[in-house]
Amino acid sequence: MTSKPMSVLITGANRGLGLEMVRQMLETQGPLSLLFACCRDPEGPKAEALQALAKTHKNTIKVIHMDTADRSSIKRSAQQVGSLLGEKGLNLIINNAAILTHSTVANSTPEDMASAFNTNVIGPMSVIQEFLPFLRAAAKDSGMPGMSCRKAAVVSISSTLGSIQVTPQRYDGFMAVPYRVSKAALNMLNACAAAELQKEEILCTLLHPGWVRTDMGGANASIDAQESVQGMLQLINSMTEKHNGALLDYKGQSIPW
Repeated sequence: MTSKPMSVLITGANRGLGLEMVRQMLETQGPLSLLFACCRDPEGPKAEALQALAKTHKNTIKVIHMDTADRSSIKRSAQQVGSLLGEKGLNLIINNAAILTHSTVANSTPEDMASAFNTNVIGPMSVIQEFLPFLRAAAKDSGMPGMSCRKAAVVSISSTLGSIQVTPQRYDGFMAVPYRVSKAALNMLNACAAAELQKEEILCTLLHPGWVRTDMGGANASIDAQESVQGMLQLINSMTEKHNGALLDYKGQSIPW
């Protein structure tokens, strides 16, 4: 039986991992009904590649203005997305947008920490809250038992840098304290969401994309965006209720908390 068309929303979709997710989803995740590609500045130079993709896939890609550091922006984007979705709801949210500040405990400022939390934790929380009615609608409309990313799911992009257990061995190589702390908080947010939403069969999980050659990961990273996203999408396709609340890398290996 052919899968029902799915709807997807990706934050931070204009470059790096987000843009590669848009590309690969178009190629491999059919059938897609709508793909909402969200970014802070849809008309700016950093969104040119995304806009070019949207022009060649007018019926599928909808570029949406969303600043995940601004709750009012998230609310407006939810209204816009809701007007396009109809009654079938939204099947999959990928919370990908994030910021990274390189600083130590000694020199991190309150502003650094607040900015990281606003984008990396409060942003994903607000996205879940504002789009939850659409996830609920998709779960009810699916007609499928159990949990899956084609039914109703939130996948948040985390990092091994948010792992408290491995920090002592790896801290010197990548200090970035506000980023580390915010990703640990994102992990807890997901654990809470997974516990809270499981009764509605909405899957919530975390993925670490690996150390990727992007603007954030830098030129010396170990893998490219294509390899990372290919691995993550394969995982997304195979997820069930056993992945609810999990923290996995792009190869499917569990990451210690």
